Amino acid sequence: MKKIKLFCFPYAGGSARIYNEWKPYLHQSIELRPIELAGRGSRFGEPLYDSLEAAVDNLLEIIEEEILYNNYALFGHSMGALLSFELARKIQNLELPRPTHLFFSGKSSPDIKEDTDKTFHMMEDDEFKEEIMELGGTPPDFFTHPELLDLFFPLLRNDFKLAESNIVAHNNEPFDCDITVLLGKEDDVTSRQADGWKNHSKKNVTLHYYNGGHFFIHDEKEGIIRVVNKTLEDIMKENLRKLYTKGNGLR
Repeated sequence: MKKIKLFCFPYAGGSARIYNEWKPYLHQSIELRPIELAGRGSRFGEPLYDSLEAAVDNLLEIIEEEILYNNYALFGHSMGALLSFELARKIQNLELPRPTHLFFSGKSSPDIKEDTDKTFHMMEDDEFKEEIMELGGTPPDFFTHPELLDLFFPLLRNDFKLAESNIVAHNNEPFDCDITVLLGKEDDVTSRQADGWKNHSKKNVTLHYYNGGHFFIHDEKEGIIRVVNKTLEDIMKENLRKLYTKGNGLR
């Protein structure tokens, strides 16, 4: 049986390279597919996305041929989780082959906002820098190098603009696959925002909490990969069982 492709999407300001270190630890039945976004990494020279919808259209264009003939799952952290969510919705609305599982990491349910939620991309530069440093994930001394800041700052602000928007959907039917939600215990996601993910699946939604704040994805790598491996291994076993049962039934 073919491997399950695991398409992974980075957080705001991040590159697909953050997932490369997962490869040695993933089960042999999983093929890691980190997807690079425009304007960074191997796509550094490409223009930034002007809307969330444009980003989703581009990501679908990248993976569409692969999802037609393979079992696959989507994983995204923070902005990457929102991209995964909107991408899965678009796939569903276009009636393309759907993912076997969805992993949403470091992200509240997109349809539930709290009064305390911040709008980062609208902040003045100094406030924006302070908030980004408080979130973590970016080395503090990065902001002391003007040449790096000039390159990175527009990308980061644009990413937050994408992360703080949603596509207005005409069809918001819950997904027909299981969802796994991964969150940091010290992140700003409220219990209401976390539980809101349960409205987005017709099946099971499982929440996992890890030590740390918004960027627990770096410090809790082993625990996250353990969940990913177990989840996708179980899917592969179930697919094999169905094939075996079907094969015996044809005799």
